[in-house]
Amino acid sequence: MCCPLVGTTAPRMHRSRPPRECETEMAKGILGDARLHFDELNKLRILDPEVAQQTTELREECKAFVDKIAEFQKIVGSLIELVDQLAKAAENEKMKAIGARNLLKSIAKQREAQQQQLQALITEKKMQLERYRVEYETLCKIEADQNEFIDQFIFQK
Repeated sequence: MCCPLVGTTAPRMHRSRPPRECETEMAKGILGDARLHFDELNKLRILDPEVAQQTTELREECKAFVDKIAEFQKIVGSLIELVDQLAKAAENEKMKAIGARNLLKSIAKQREAQQQQLQALITEKKMQLERYRVEYETLCKIEADQNEFIDQFIFQK
């Protein structure tokens, strides 16, 4: 400070600055002690201009950070939607595969049952064929006996 008191003038030998400048600097010192400051537009502020500038920068950085977080949340949200859609599609395909597998199992069981039925039918038909063969042989024998009897009857006459 160049002047010890606001209302007094400085001795002539210390007068390197005009008195108005000295008063302004002294007022700034007193206001600074009271933690009051002037900004670049000479408005009275509570915050130190450096702190106000840092606060403004921090606010801008925070806004940018919040914007980035919002964009990140959008991206994550769309990613989650995509993953949910893929999970649903995978679940649908899984259900289709399970249904196809069950269908194949039931078809295999049906074929096995049908094969057993056909095998039983073949066995039954073989037995019937054997009965018919035996009956045929029996009838052939009876026919041969009757033909022999007829031949003998005709020869006796």
